Amino acid sequence: MSEQSSYSKSYAASGVDITAGYESTALISPMAKSTFTPGVLSGLGGFGGMFAPDLTGIAEPVFVSGTDGVGTKLRVAQNLGIHDTIGIDAVAMCVNDIICCGAKPLWFLDYLAVGKNYPEKIADIVSGVADGCRQAGCALIGGETAEHPGIMPPDDYDIAGFAVGVVDKKDIILPERVQPGDAVLAVASSGMHSNGFSLVRKVFSAIALDKYYPELEQTLGEELLTPTKIYVRAILELIAVFGDRIHGISHITGGGYYENIPRVLPENVNAVVNTAKIPVPPIFTLLAEAGSIPLRDMYNTYNMGAGLIVIANADVADSAVKLLHTLGETAYICGEVIPGSGQVEVVL
Repeated sequence: MSEQSSYSKSYAASGVDITAGYESTALISPMAKSTFTPGVLSGLGGFGGMFAPDLTGIAEPVFVSGTDGVGTKLRVAQNLGIHDTIGIDAVAMCVNDIICCGAKPLWFLDYLAVGKNYPEKIADIVSGVADGCRQAGCALIGGETAEHPGIMPPDDYDIAGFAVGVVDKKDIILPERVQPGDAVLAVASSGMHSNGFSLVRKVFSAIALDKYYPELEQTLGEELLTPTKIYVRAILELIAVFGDRIHGISHITGGGYYENIPRVLPENVNAVVNTAKIPVPPIFTLLAEAGSIPLRDMYNTYNMGAGLIVIANADVADSAVKLLHTLGETAYICGEVIPGSGQVEVVL
């Protein structure tokens, strides 16, 4: 018996299946290649992913990076045995962050930790990552799948991602653009997205995930697993059309309105958001009622129907909403910017 085969058997005995790893790689390679854009220099399997961006027309390129995970939404996917959407969430949480400063996503890497390597499950998860990358127009140029026996139960996994984008320095959307008189726009979410799921799971713990709700037009589990909307193409088009008249973009993730909107405000203004102008998806009403959650707490935790808040020059607000509609997004004018101290005023 060769030293290599003896070692492989010993490693397998410890709970790490090298052969399954090879099979997983074979299954996911075509998915990753389906996302490749002209800047990709390396195929999968090298020690580092390589990307040569086309910087034509960009005088001072600034690379913007973002990393995030999906949180305990993973548990819903694991309980339902549905794994082909959670990767979209991983991509969305990263690329939706970096577009807030106007950056175009270029490439993405994922990190997948598993209790046991089941190649078909790995392929399902990565198929979602590839789908998300195609939606965002960025390339999946590498990643890592790590098997953690003894650390994670066999059916558990966790996923995180890392995205890099580019923007011309003169075009970076910074808080100093925001000024009194600006309009506040809400761009509709696809539902819960990927935040606050520890509370979601606690509130709905006694309810079967396969319970059908007429107001949701699907089961609870299907609703909760609705992927996070990826706004990249629409927002890049919005910026291309209106340029520096787009003054701020906030990704409404964990912390809801109260934490995320002030991140794009200078210290001399407040943003007033009238929540009556933003339709609330039924899942949030169900959650609030089932958990007796105060309304302010809901807006302090969830997107409540607005995945992005865009602050724009008031003169282009109506046109911006119309453009977003033509791009397949639903948007609303929901408030204004007034003199203040860098805070958000949420009118409940």
